[in-house]
Amino acid sequence: MREFDMTDLGKMRFFLGIEVMQRADGIFINQKKYALEVLKRFEMDRSKPVHNPIVPGYKFSEDEDGVKVDITFYKQVVGSLMYLTTTRPYVMFAVNLISWYMTNPSELHLQAAKRVLRYLKVTADYGVFYKNGEEE
Repeated sequence: MREFDMTDLGKMRFFLGIEVMQRADGIFINQKKYALEVLKRFEMDRSKPVHNPIVPGYKFSEDEDGVKVDITFYKQVVGSLMYLTTTRPYVMFAVNLISWYMTNPSELHLQAAKRVLRYLKVTADYGVFYKNGEEE
């Protein structure tokens, strides 16, 4: 502070779209605001929520005969979901599955990606809690 002008802004609240809540027992991070923005961006904010990010037992495939979708749009959806895995590691598997088809997505793959978005509606408040280590 002697060499540079500085201002103490207190505890960090947001960092790169991640909300940070510092408490005595640990730190909780989530991306609720970003998740809601993603839902709105892809017009999924009024969609029906689901309780699983993928259909249990569903097998993904190339779907070469399926209706092709806009690759750029699909990549934007997948990229947004990838960033959300920062505080939602439990959707990593589903995002990994849909990312396999980024070079040649079909309507079937887009539906799977939209299902993950619909799952975000239910889990918007979820995040990661880093508990303080206890000294012995």
